[in-house]
Amino acid sequence: MANLRAGLIGLGMMGRHHARVLGSLEGVDLVAVADPGGDKHGVANGLPVHENVEQLIAAGIDYCMVAVPTQYHTEIAKALAEAGVHAMIEKPLAGSSSEAAEIAKAFEAAGVIGAVGHIERYNPALQALRVRLENGELGDIYQITTRRQGPFPARIADVGVVLDLATHDIDLTAWVTQSPFASVSAQSAHKSGRQYEDLIAVTGKLQDGTVTSHLVNWLSPMKERLTVVTGERGAFIADTLTADLSFHANGTVQTAWDDVAHFRGVSEGDMIRYAIAKPEPLKAEHEAFRDAILGKETDIVTLQQGLATVVVAEAVIQSAAEDGKSVALTDAVNGVLGTDNAGAAQ
Repeated sequence: MANLRAGLIGLGMMGRHHARVLGSLEGVDLVAVADPGGDKHGVANGLPVHENVEQLIAAGIDYCMVAVPTQYHTEIAKALAEAGVHAMIEKPLAGSSSEAAEIAKAFEAAGVIGAVGHIERYNPALQALRVRLENGELGDIYQITTRRQGPFPARIADVGVVLDLATHDIDLTAWVTQSPFASVSAQSAHKSGRQYEDLIAVTGKLQDGTVTSHLVNWLSPMKERLTVVTGERGAFIADTLTADLSFHANGTVQTAWDDVAHFRGVSEGDMIRYAIAKPEPLKAEHEAFRDAILGKETDIVTLQQGLATVVVAEAVIQSAAEDGKSVALTDAVNGVLGTDNAGAAQ
């Protein structure tokens, strides 16, 4: 069987990594790349650098990785769908739910496969976490908190921290629990002089009753990527920077030292850091999409799921604009997705 012919549009910071993976992916040949700004990072590896998506399509590609700024996603994705080309689109799917819905409808109408590049789903720590939650190792889940903080990325100019970073946490939270968001409330700050928010603090609730909290900013000198899931039997901590997963069990041994016991609340138990395989998330993401195109059973982030994440992100931005007013998600998701909101559950 001949290798799939892949194309890549967008040769920036993320595009260069996609080029590296596509250039070495088994069963795939990277045959065409495009960026109107040229190949600043030198990743074309001898391929001609096209200027637009039409030239990529003319090169006879089977599928395309879209790694351009968010504001161009809709135009490029629709062109690919209309040409019958499968595509994986970097997150967020689009800058608005209406545009995200356009993309999803275009791919459905064309009968081609689309996916969204929510790479955190493929992080080994979160993959292992989801399996353990599905196996009931935590018991009832009470709360999920995430912290995603770091320095300002000058490369991002067309969206704020909610669409660029918080969409990771929105997607992974609904995915690891298999429950969509029911409501969100948020407060934001604008400290860098841009029109978009650069700090967001979000509280929410999932449809299964799990309480959520997400702190995301571009204003921190240290980089942090943590997901903490607290439940009946203890807490899992997933660090997606190091791909480590640990478990802090509730204790069964009483603390005899009264002054310490007074402050402990739930008693401390054993702490385990799991030894897990750590394949590169970006490679795993591309392998999953390749297999989806080949008709194999695999786990990709569907366009409907990517759309649901954008809907939640819009609700976060709306809440922040209304001084933290709680925004219900069920009606918003149903309004965009139709009566079936299964995609929102990730």
